[in-house]
Amino acid sequence: MAFSSLLRSTATPAVEVSSRLADFSPSLRSSKVSSVKFQTSTFGAAIPDVSSSLQTSEHRHIQPIRATATESPPTVKKSGNRGTIKVGINGFGRIGRLVLRVASFRDDIDVVAVNDPFVDAQYMAYMFKYDSTHGVFTGTINVVDKSTLEINGKQIKITNKRDPAEIPWGDFGADYVVESSGVFTTVDKASAHVKGGAKKVVISAPSADAPMFVVGVNEGSYKPSMDIVSNASCTTNCLAPLAKVVHEEFGIKEGLMTTVHATTATQKPVDGPSMKDWR
Repeated sequence: MAFSSLLRSTATPAVEVSSRLADFSPSLRSSKVSSVKFQTSTFGAAIPDVSSSLQTSEHRHIQPIRATATESPPTVKKSGNRGTIKVGINGFGRIGRLVLRVASFRDDIDVVAVNDPFVDAQYMAYMFKYDSTHGVFTGTINVVDKSTLEINGKQIKITNKRDPAEIPWGDFGADYVVESSGVFTTVDKASAHVKGGAKKVVISAPSADAPMFVVGVNEGSYKPSMDIVSNASCTTNCLAPLAKVVHEEFGIKEGLMTTVHATTATQKPVDGPSMKDWR
């Protein structure tokens, strides 16, 4: 995801930059620019005061680039003495499937159940294994029966409930539920998972009333009493960490941001009716 922003800063302190240039031409095979200082002018603009040294080398070694998107990642060992977190997933779309992919290679997260009213176990296995963006899943996946998948040797129960209150999370041992259906995004709607036995719910989309957290920005304000929280939007997760750094270093009075990304699963590539806000 890429975005551009227009920011007005409360201050313009001096910035010191040290960077290395890539090989643009044979005459600049290995160039290094150092000690680039920007001083504040009378009108507030940054004026470069450059002292540079160029180092040229007649020998360079080009390393081949390997595509690793489809290679099996090693298991991330993070459990320590804390045990394993039991997780359930509601909604097996893009986010739900990626959550399961990440969890399948961690030893501190155990996905025990997945619910999706529109997808059966056989098709879940197919969509999970083949991903046009992230490549083929390199672990093992088997359909045990219509209510059970086995991923990397671990069994996951499958349900097809429309009402989240009817999903027996407690019977499956799921303490945490990732609400990634895109439907139950308020505290009232997401609390239906608690009725099914879940202890905590993480909404994978912006919420109108649930506390929203972005890791690296405000997760420190989370309190254990918050049973239903939101992980905000993909755009917010891209912009907020950068905005936080800029605001703390320089100060932001106001900003304008544009987000540009590929068509999502809910957007129509051709003209057609949509219930989403007009844009």
